[in-house]
Amino acid sequence: MTITIDRRLLLQGGLFGLGALATPGAARLLTASGFTHDVASGEPTQSSVLLWTRYVSEGQPTLRAEIAEDAEFGRIVARGEGPARSAYDFTAKITVGGLDPGRWYFYRFIAPDGSHSPTGRTRTLPEGGVDSFTLGVFSCSNLRFGWFNAYAHAAQRDDLDLIVHLGDYFYEYQAGRYPGEEQALAGREIMPSTEAIALADYWLRYASYRTDPNLAALHRNFPMIARWDDHEIANDPWMGGAENHQADEGDWEVRKRAAMQAYHDWMPVNDPMWASYRIGDLATIFMPETRIVGRSRQYEYPEIVEGAGDLDATLAAFRDDDWSAEDRTVLGVEQEQWLGQGFRDSVSSGTRWQILAQQVIMGRNYFPLPLAEEIGRSDSDLVRERARVLAAATRAGLPLNLDAWDGYPAARTRLLRSALEAEANLVVLAGDSHNAWAFDLTQDGSAVGIEMAGQSVTSPGFESFVPQVAPDTLAGQLVAASPELQWADTSGRGYMTLTLTPEAAHGEWLFTDSIRSRSTAIARRHRMETVRGAGAWSA
Repeated sequence: MTITIDRRLLLQGGLFGLGALATPGAARLLTASGFTHDVASGEPTQSSVLLWTRYVSEGQPTLRAEIAEDAEFGRIVARGEGPARSAYDFTAKITVGGLDPGRWYFYRFIAPDGSHSPTGRTRTLPEGGVDSFTLGVFSCSNLRFGWFNAYAHAAQRDDLDLIVHLGDYFYEYQAGRYPGEEQALAGREIMPSTEAIALADYWLRYASYRTDPNLAALHRNFPMIARWDDHEIANDPWMGGAENHQADEGDWEVRKRAAMQAYHDWMPVNDPMWASYRIGDLATIFMPETRIVGRSRQYEYPEIVEGAGDLDATLAAFRDDDWSAEDRTVLGVEQEQWLGQGFRDSVSSGTRWQILAQQVIMGRNYFPLPLAEEIGRSDSDLVRERARVLAAATRAGLPLNLDAWDGYPAARTRLLRSALEAEANLVVLAGDSHNAWAFDLTQDGSAVGIEMAGQSVTSPGFESFVPQVAPDTLAGQLVAASPELQWADTSGRGYMTLTLTPEAAHGEWLFTDSIRSRSTAIARRHRMETVRGAGAWSA
């Protein structure tokens, strides 16, 4: 397919159902040929970028990639080639080098029959002095809960330099589970309809999600760096298994390898499990792996208190023993050492900010005791029991969420001390929780940095647990219960941006006005900033 493209069409093309990829159903996914899923780019450096597409045909065709300074490809500056192999679900990835730093480029793929992919836009990372750089940050996009309006809004912007996806790019569940059919938005169907377990399942789930025109537009218009969270594999995984993996679903290692392969096939990523990206002298972005490389098994409150006669005593014993164990890790020893050395190297090179883009909340977060009283009037026995246990956890000094860094306090202490010792200007980015949070991060009585945790693209958050509590009341109680928490919003969907300058970091949470109808309207925004060297959000 040949495209004549201008700036307006590049940003708007594919939005809101335009184009062949909007055709729903298994027939489209299983019978399509040629360039079936648009283009994407990722993992940029100062001189190279990875280009992605999918081309379905007989055999193993070699695709050519062209990078140009203009959308008409009158000034082609680099070329590359690579195969579209059936063993990788017909996806092709080509890393093209020889580019200039800090430049926007256009790119496309050309098939052996002369057909062209859609035209994409990408950029290299800057070198040397950088005055400003803006990240768009996303997580938790469940297709059946609603429209990807956050992707649609960002895809039209011209002030973003790089997209960061913190995971839960899709969800592995079968149709009818999260969301249930009564919550699912009509016309938002997933393939396969069963849970993703085998390689072909994961491939088809990616193919299903990537037909969304707004996700396609985001990939087409910006380079992305990405790392999985849990649902690209199975809910709440760790080194040896996952909450959503049962014995009758086969060998865990086989499923994990299948999920990892599908991710590497369908995403604009290469093979490293963890990596860093240098934004000139302005920032280093560190992207670790937090789920399957070194994570110890998560604790869960229902397991901890099962059969407990004295709830408070049981939780106090857990706090003093298992929860505090020094050997429990999120990253594993090798990755902890890599990150600590990375902080030191970044600071010693004169880089002004150290950005840790990872999946789960790092700030200390507690369940508000007044909320337990409110929930105690719920009609649900399950909800009342959950509130009773969480209230007891708060009284014991235990956190709200044991799947976050709160469940691994010794590992968090090691990470924050390494940042403190390196004198890093630390900004932590997190997804996973589906809600918006701003934390001051502290360790040993010292300010270490700040955390921006982002609301989901579509997945419901804390508000679905306590719908009877007004959002402002809920947020106020959460902030009051957690000294590090400076602000929270539990009522909206959307995405974040982080704009870095040499002396300040500016965070913005953007909330879409709906996910149940197509719209690029932003209902509200919340802005905060920190000054370099402060280690805390400004008052």
